[in-house]
Amino acid sequence: MAFLTLEGVSKEFGTFTAVRDVSLTIDKGEFVSLLGPSGCGKTTTLQMIAGLVEPTEGRISLDGRDITREKPNRRGLGVVFQSYALFPHMTVAQNVAFGLEMRRVPQAERDERVRDALMLVQLSAFAGRYPRQLSGGQRQRVAIARALVIAPPVLLLDEPLSNLDAKLREEMQFELRRIQRKVGTTTIMVTHDQAEALSISDRVVVMEGGRMTQVDAPYRLYEQPSNAFISSFVGKTNLLAGTWRRNGTSSAADIGGVLLEASAPEIAAGTPVTLSIRPEKILVRDAGAGRLEGRVASRFFLGSQWLFTVETPIGTMTVSTPNLGVEPATEGSQVGLDWSPDNMRIIAGTAAAA
Repeated sequence: MAFLTLEGVSKEFGTFTAVRDVSLTIDKGEFVSLLGPSGCGKTTTLQMIAGLVEPTEGRISLDGRDITREKPNRRGLGVVFQSYALFPHMTVAQNVAFGLEMRRVPQAERDERVRDALMLVQLSAFAGRYPRQLSGGQRQRVAIARALVIAPPVLLLDEPLSNLDAKLREEMQFELRRIQRKVGTTTIMVTHDQAEALSISDRVVVMEGGRMTQVDAPYRLYEQPSNAFISSFVGKTNLLAGTWRRNGTSSAADIGGVLLEASAPEIAAGTPVTLSIRPEKILVRDAGAGRLEGRVASRFFLGSQWLFTVETPIGTMTVSTPNLGVEPATEGSQVGLDWSPDNMRIIAGTAAAA
């Protein structure tokens, strides 16, 4: 039985529908991310779970209990906001203890739970400091400790890493997952960062225009996107519009007169299709080798990899190759592009917005 359930949940603000007919089940101990661009409805969905926003329609249940109309303090959920919302006049230990004080937890138990929470986030030595004396990553961990110390059934995270610099943000992604796995708390995180969602989630919910468009494990979401939006939003991709052709027992997509094999189910000849292939699935060969000829229009060195834009008869392709310690093809070079047909996927029912 699902631990947290959303059934047909919608939210309207006047004539604007922020969230439309969201149905989702989350198991106990699962880490789920709501992913999407600004305005897609992910934060409103989180706020409805938290009780900060009341749904216009639908039902939310927690462990079999209907909480749709319950006040936030009755739900007992832990929430970490984007700004961390720490009290500046309180020490780290006092901030963490605040929720326990509001619940009238006895002093001895309170002190023990605060110690355990600070140990969990590796901040035991900072108990007497004030938020202004901490780094961004340390303040974020204090906010997590404060949310977890009340032993919430669900932890809600609203863009918790967005205020950190790139290096610290990457470190804290894995720290956050470590903490969640150790505690086992059911966790829902809102983010617009696809790398963040893919790296630490059990499942990712992609939202667009207030709707859920795909719910899947990170690997399947990346490798088998259900539409062109997900294919391009979750990682980089090359989208190619064409028409499905059949020639006897073989079939391929006709892209501007170039036939490309692709991994696809049964598709009727003449059907408009959109093909998707990830930049890292394309190999750069010598000119005359591979499936497609092209000219390197630009290249960018990214440390661990090289990123190319290659002009081809079917349009400009983005190609990513690992840095092997040898300088690759230069701008203006003629190259061949190659890939496995299994990596060229058809995005059903969509048209590429080239």
